[in-house]
Amino acid sequence: MPATLPETMRQLRYAGAGGPEVIALETAPVPQPGPGQVLIEVVAAGINRPDLMQRQGKYPPPKGATDIPGLEVGGRIVALGDGVSGHALGDEVCALVISGGYAEYAVAEAGHCLPRPKPLSLAEAGGIPETFFTVYSNVIQRGRLASGESFLVHGGSSGIGSTAIQIAKAQGAQVFATAGSAEKCRFCEDLGADAAINYREADFAEEIQRLTAGKGVDVILDMIGASYLQKNLGSLAVEGRLVMIALMGGYKVDGLNITPVMLKRLTFTGSTLRPRPKADKAAIAEGLARDIWPKLDAGSIKPVIHATFPFEEAREAHELMESSAHLGKILLLTGR
Repeated sequence: MPATLPETMRQLRYAGAGGPEVIALETAPVPQPGPGQVLIEVVAAGINRPDLMQRQGKYPPPKGATDIPGLEVGGRIVALGDGVSGHALGDEVCALVISGGYAEYAVAEAGHCLPRPKPLSLAEAGGIPETFFTVYSNVIQRGRLASGESFLVHGGSSGIGSTAIQIAKAQGAQVFATAGSAEKCRFCEDLGADAAINYREADFAEEIQRLTAGKGVDVILDMIGASYLQKNLGSLAVEGRLVMIALMGGYKVDGLNITPVMLKRLTFTGSTLRPRPKADKAAIAEGLARDIWPKLDAGSIKPVIHATFPFEEAREAHELMESSAHLGKILLLTGR
């Protein structure tokens, strides 16, 4: 921890809407934490799909938030805002941030910070918050996945997917995943999936029927949206729950048959994380601390880090994510 904080820092900003070429490295004043907030000296910031959408001009930060991208960080607390308790200077944490993670210093709500899991480095911890908050809130809290149930996640080799496989398996569920290559399917199975379906070679809905002897699965975590909706409804068991967290395959469906919703008494829900109230995110953090952090501390669950890039190579990091060639998380390192 520095003895005194610098006045300026490096940060990454989008110079406009566009491709990775709009990412610019600049110098800016170090932000100051407000009441209930902490300032984190960032070691690593995770890259997530919403960062790419923001860069493309499709996902602006909430009103009043900085336009600096970045939704998660790992680092050290170097300043405390008024009224903060339960954290101290020098604490090593990872944190969910509403924006501003692509910087050497970032402000986070104190209630959205969690301690660095014991087996992990601070850089590795920077790849936890966005995916773990998202998966826990949608699969465990909203989807109510219980021990003995079955679970399907689409995009099992992504950061969200690799987290969902591990959390669902730790919950005692039978786990299935879809992925786009034999290598990615093996990756999912190595993480704990009972079976992985190559969606480029097989119809996932038909495979789920085969794998479950016609019953279907209890919970589906979907980030594809419209193009998968009919097959998702058909893949659910009686009283099944479909939870949507992204719309990579579109948001409008023509000719949708909703009969399965009534016949099987399905629940169709979804959520976004970034705009949710601070108290909601703090409640998710409390659930993670209670249910998931002991497993992270024990090493039975961990973030899967595919690659790390220095700040100066942020464009290359975004290009890798856009290629979908990665298995797990991609991180930016500040060098601090």
